[in-house]
Amino acid sequence: MRNEFQNREDAGRRLARRLTGFHTGDVVVLGLPRGGVPVAAEVAAALNAPLDVIVVRKLGVPFQPEVAMGAIGERGVRVLDGELIAALGITPAQIDQVEEKERATLAHRSALLHSGSEGVDLTGHTALIVDDGIATGATTSAACRVARALGAARVIVAAPVGGPDAVHRVRDADEVLCLIQPRDFRAVGEHYRDFDQTSEAEVVEHLDNARRRMAGEHR
Repeated sequence: MRNEFQNREDAGRRLARRLTGFHTGDVVVLGLPRGGVPVAAEVAAALNAPLDVIVVRKLGVPFQPEVAMGAIGERGVRVLDGELIAALGITPAQIDQVEEKERATLAHRSALLHSGSEGVDLTGHTALIVDDGIATGATTSAACRVARALGAARVIVAAPVGGPDAVHRVRDADEVLCLIQPRDFRAVGEHYRDFDQTSEAEVVEHLDNARRRMAGEHR
């Protein structure tokens, strides 16, 4: 079956219904920009939790960029698929070249979304990392390591859909919740009727709305 979700907002609402046990004061919901943020916004609203982002970037194979050989994140985090890199004969110099380009994009996006800071302080909190899907597990694993570096006491990953192998590869989380794990998984977008790209402006809007919501609740 395909197109299980109408759009990212629908996926977020359905995911939130499975996360009611995290309706506690220590949870911070963290979306992975850009596509994970609309999903995370619905989860954060349902849990009355703050919303922030962890910025990560896929490292694509040099001659086939859509295939992930790893991922990078804030705080200097890097996750590599050693088996794939060895099988394809990718050199350290090639990895460094791809990473240099992606680090520049990561720095730009991080500055935009964190307003120049290094991100939320997660010390003592449960980090609930949300994406619109888990395709390889590389970016999700990188996000988990960033959350640990930011002081998270516990790291939970939640996504509407993912490949079973990819979900299994997310070993840096204390728990992974994935609603749908098709054995014939090919791509995240196949499971959404509307999978248009999320813009940076939309991400900023979701973050601003969440901050206003939290400010209103604490008046």
